[in-house]
Amino acid sequence: MQLGKNVELKSKPTLGESLKNIFKDNVRQYAMLIALVVIIILFQILTKGILLVPMNVTNLILQNSYVFILSIGMTLCIVSSGNIDLSVGSIVAFVGALAGILIINKGMAVFPAVLICIAVGVLIGIWQGFWIAYVRIPAFIVTLSGMLLFRGLTVKLLQGLTLSPFPKSFQAISGGFFPDLFGGSNVNITTFVVGILLSLVYVYIELKNRAERQKYNFELIPMPLCIAKIILIVSATMLVTYWLAIYKGIPIMFAIIGVLVFIYTIITSKTIPGRYLYAMGGNEKSAKLSGINTNKVLFLVYVNMAVLSAIAAISFTSRLNAASPQSGLNFELDAIAACYIGGASAYGGVGTVIGAIVGALVMGVLNNGMSILGVGSDMQMAIKGLVLLLAVAFDVFSKRKATV
Repeated sequence: MQLGKNVELKSKPTLGESLKNIFKDNVRQYAMLIALVVIIILFQILTKGILLVPMNVTNLILQNSYVFILSIGMTLCIVSSGNIDLSVGSIVAFVGALAGILIINKGMAVFPAVLICIAVGVLIGIWQGFWIAYVRIPAFIVTLSGMLLFRGLTVKLLQGLTLSPFPKSFQAISGGFFPDLFGGSNVNITTFVVGILLSLVYVYIELKNRAERQKYNFELIPMPLCIAKIILIVSATMLVTYWLAIYKGIPIMFAIIGVLVFIYTIITSKTIPGRYLYAMGGNEKSAKLSGINTNKVLFLVYVNMAVLSAIAAISFTSRLNAASPQSGLNFELDAIAACYIGGASAYGGVGTVIGAIVGALVMGVLNNGMSILGVGSDMQMAIKGLVLLLAVAFDVFSKRKATV
């Protein structure tokens, strides 16, 4: 069959063009991922190899577990409306204080106490979500009120005192490790098995998604680039697996974070409620006209944020082994910074859970690396502030450039 003179065949993009297009379409996420790798290499050199010592890698994950958890919820807040939640640090302190009262003072078993703490998180979310979604008081004002309210209630609940210690079973939430089912001596074999299984599952999902896109004639990245991506991610997974395996194995909190990341990634990228979030963040009026119950979406987003704050409270209090009136200070800033550094847009409608985790890792590596080098807390805060400013400035610049 011959084509007319005016019909031109569209040539397939070369590998270099495909790589350029992918980076251009996902510039913020890839830029932060590259920045994370550069920061890790830099601090690995400056700390003379201490940063990536297996014990320090595990501590890095556990020390920043609350940031990972809070940043997941904060991402949904930012994506859905461009707003933030300033109350999460105070909720962490309040729920932690409640856990201390129930477990230490009242002698309650850990499991029912944890369930009560999460239920309180739900109630707090309902309280704040109602004012934000249905009364339409700006989220900044409602959560600022929550910051003051729950900080005051925390001090009242603890009478200004610190409760400690918690039982070993509660401490194990953030400090415990899964046992080696294969009885390894110097190396945790179970960790290697889990790492291999996760890598195989990832390869299967990646190839299955590629086959589905090919079936419906969607645009595909070249196969060499797809293989390179798979090799890179599997290599990173096995490297982390190795670090964990030669220390103590998989931390319980690491598994909890992994489950949360998986669930929320599926929700935001594969479900109808997830599409509602991005549609609402892009243009709330258009989303409402298309039939989306925007009030309900906004309400559930802030209920979810409070629940994740309660889970973060359990994680942090367990690791601290104390319920203190000073817990949770500036936690909201850490979570917000992680989201923006990880690619969330200050305008709403843009951001991913994985991006927030990358942002949290950037913050965690900066904190850990500077602490190893003996950098003072004042300079650490100044450097993190500059990183946050640069991330948001990059968002504004890239958005302005896209509209030109």
